Amino acid sequence: MESQVRGGTRWKRFAVVMVPSVAATACIGIALAQGALAASFSVSGQSFKVTADKLVGTGFSQYGAIDSGYTLDGKKTAHPVAVSAFKNASITNMCQSVVTPNIPLLGSVSLTLKAGGGGTPVQAENLYIDVEDLEANAVFENIDIGVAAKDANKGPGMKSNETSNPFGFAQQADRATLTDVKQTAWATTAGTFKLSGLKMSLSTGVKECY
Repeated sequence: MESQVRGGTRWKRFAVVMVPSVAATACIGIALAQGALAASFSVSGQSFKVTADKLVGTGFSQYGAIDSGYTLDGKKTAHPVAVSAFKNASITNMCQSVVTPNIPLLGSVSLTLKAGGGGTPVQAENLYIDVEDLEANAVFENIDIGVAAKDANKGPGMKSNETSNPFGFAQQADRATLTDVKQTAWATTAGTFKLSGLKMSLSTGVKECY
């Protein structure tokens, strides 16, 4: 079975697919406030943007979760995310950017990281991306929609000690191919992350990947 999605897919539209798990975040949020659930780590007060010409992943799964962390002034906060997980992923022409605002004398400073160009893609194993906003063209092979998150066995499994409902909505596929990727994320984790042709640069002002 093949499912193909084209055009921009922003968080509000994307959330339609994730409605059951996102609806469950209210209960998860209460449990988090009461200390009943532990996040894998606290995210920073800065999201980051990522673009890629192409991402090809095998062993794909996706489910809803909450990333707890801080604002830039140190207040506690939480972000609903869709966790996209891949057993293996190949990423062509990847760009990642994050902007730090309000630095004395400098204003905003942008950090940009580029890798996977020149014919050698970025390679990752057991990759998890906590996504807030996504635009891409996507093709999923042998997709299952509506699986309980804990039973999504095509991907690498759920992250341990994260704020997510194991009985909530998930989807999975043998293979996912995304092109013209633009996304905003709060966290990325991987067992192995090999960045070929890595180039990192700092510049003043707001200079993002998109």
